Amino acid sequence: MPNSTTEQNKFLITIAGPTAVGKSALAMELAVLYNAEIFSADSRQVYKLMNIGTAKPSTDELAHVRHHFIDHIDIDKSYSVGDYEKELRSKLTEYFSHHNVGIVVGGTGLYIRALMEGIDKFPDIPSYVSDKFNMLFAESGLSSIQEKLYLLDREYYERVDLNNSRRILRALEVTEYTGVAYSSLLNKNHTAITKPYTEINLLLNDDRDTLYNRINSRVDLMIANGLVDEVIALTEYRSYQALETVGYKEVFEFLDGAKTLIEAVEMIKQNTRRYAKRQMTWFRKYGDWEHFECYEKDNILRRVKQTIS
Repeated sequence: MPNSTTEQNKFLITIAGPTAVGKSALAMELAVLYNAEIFSADSRQVYKLMNIGTAKPSTDELAHVRHHFIDHIDIDKSYSVGDYEKELRSKLTEYFSHHNVGIVVGGTGLYIRALMEGIDKFPDIPSYVSDKFNMLFAESGLSSIQEKLYLLDREYYERVDLNNSRRILRALEVTEYTGVAYSSLLNKNHTAITKPYTEINLLLNDDRDTLYNRINSRVDLMIANGLVDEVIALTEYRSYQALETVGYKEVFEFLDGAKTLIEAVEMIKQNTRRYAKRQMTWFRKYGDWEHFECYEKDNILRRVKQTIS
């Protein structure tokens, strides 16, 4: 509920949900309806040059409604959830001095949680601790640090993206240095935050078969639109974190000769479906959401109108 006169006239609509569920289309419709701008919460659309594989808004959509955090940084730069939270909060403060309605849309749970709850603060980790786990990863591969995390922090193991080595390594080093499970430290030291707006938090979903068919069709469209050529053009950047991403990793394996194109496409579909499942698990665990099926557009528009009017 709003707790000030200013907040009663300012509204931030946050739209989350799994990939391919229709978040962006809903955000565009609401942005036009309320003369609002869109703030992306997608940890890959933030990078330049990664267009097809991240399903960025089209050129027409970007021209029609102003978007923030799209093509925001160079592909060879690192960009953390802390960077995003700091920039987003600053942008929203400025934005709401001139606008009444803003829209955040995306599927990166860490970004959206940072917006809603603030960001966790942890001590600086000495290099000897980080080096220990980086060496384990380098010598024994991803499975070795996955197994280590399973032993040290089962709760975090069950919710983290197990293909994201950076997050696994971060959890291991914090756990090792503090002596406390990483999962138990989350939520305890959030940055104090002030929200100069009333939140409207919408979580979209669809039945599994329909969503999976959407995902499969989207991947086929990406291939038809030139995903392979996009990945080829990014070969010089393949060692950077930004390209450790579903859609890019599998095409690189095809280009390396490790997979046929058909196998790579099927793997993209499979990994995207798995990602969508993890997204819904995350959003059900974190956030105060109003749940809607993606086809309930009229109900969503009515709900938003009731709050803003």
